[in-house]
Amino acid sequence: MPDSLIADIHHASFIVSDTGRALGFYCGVLGLVQDLGRPELGYPGAWLQVGSGQIHLLELPNPDPVENRPVHGGRDRHLAMTVTDLEKIKARLDQAGIDYTESKSGRRALFCRDYDGNAIELIEG
Repeated sequence: MPDSLIADIHHASFIVSDTGRALGFYCGVLGLVQDLGRPELGYPGAWLQVGSGQIHLLELPNPDPVENRPVHGGRDRHLAMTVTDLEKIKARLDQAGIDYTESKSGRRALFCRDYDGNAIELIEG
């Protein structure tokens, strides 16, 4: 098998309907930090720092259905991030009224969705 030329994930993008509302979830609930170096791209959005990578929020018309997504985000496309304390994340989600399901794999992990239906996996590690 040849050596991989892929070294890391640079960023993942999510379509959101309201950047400010999305920042309330990603920064306010999850505690991510916004990278204020995002250039003017001709549409609203934000960049969020996640370790050495980023999440790019794109406020654009969503071509995907938001309704009828699987309740458990593990059965849908999702972004997985490691967290240092899953219980504190659960408390933040509970306080914000955000539903989540625990991982079916037995790992210390949960799945939730942002306000636009994008699935997030949070794994204690």
